[in-house]
Amino acid sequence: MAITAAEVNKLRQITGAGMMDCKKALEEAGGDYDKAIELLRKKGQKVAANRADRDAKEGLVIAKVTPDGKKGVLVVVNCETDFVAKNDDFTNFANTIASVALEKQPGSIDELKSLPYAGNGVTIQDKVMEYTGKIGEKIDVSKYEVVSAAKVVAYNHPGNKLATIVGFNKENPKEDVARDVAMQVAAMAPVAVDRGDVDAKLLEKEIEIAKEQIRAEGKPEDKIEMIAKGKIEKFYKESTLLNQEFIKDGKKSVGQYLKEADKELTVTGFKRIALG
Repeated sequence: MAITAAEVNKLRQITGAGMMDCKKALEEAGGDYDKAIELLRKKGQKVAANRADRDAKEGLVIAKVTPDGKKGVLVVVNCETDFVAKNDDFTNFANTIASVALEKQPGSIDELKSLPYAGNGVTIQDKVMEYTGKIGEKIDVSKYEVVSAAKVVAYNHPGNKLATIVGFNKENPKEDVARDVAMQVAAMAPVAVDRGDVDAKLLEKEIEIAKEQIRAEGKPEDKIEMIAKGKIEKFYKESTLLNQEFIKDGKKSVGQYLKEADKELTVTGFKRIALG
């Protein structure tokens, strides 16, 4: 049967697939839109299977916060090349997925993938497959993080290869202060908010590394424990947010900067994701 340009365009608007792919799918489906959509998904699955061993290390990291500022999400949508990542269509695709995550607040990345994409009944996972078929690259939604707090602030670094969300214990921290801290997390990649928040296994690993370094330097065995404590103190100052040097003023820590702005203000949690 003859397929009109209007019919092709309608399918393209629904799926985002290329004009020729839509025309071929409609012809094969005999003009049935549901069958044509299924054919496009299957094409995406075939492309995904063929590219399963490819590295999808490029893409976008998107941070968004709810209008009330109580919750924030980080979502990573990957592709294979920076060329695709910079495409406006891919940017809209990634932002739509992040918006769904923000609105629905799924409990896991698998739950996120099972949610409808843009309210059209097609799941995000199905849309990923369609998009894979459309552009011919491996596409994946690889990471999803959430922070809830009295106030959550998002920072998207230019280019969207790095983003952070930071939670504060008060609803109305000064805007510039909150943004400074979100940028601090982006720039300095802390592993925890404060000393007591460091993962026990990570701390144990750091202690062992410190001891091995000290032994390699030929220090006496009875001095190793004491010297290791000094190295761990340095680790806390370099790797825990509130104890790090504030990037805009190295004479004070982030904790001191916050107290100067508001004696009761502190950070309750954060997430940071960087590509690569």
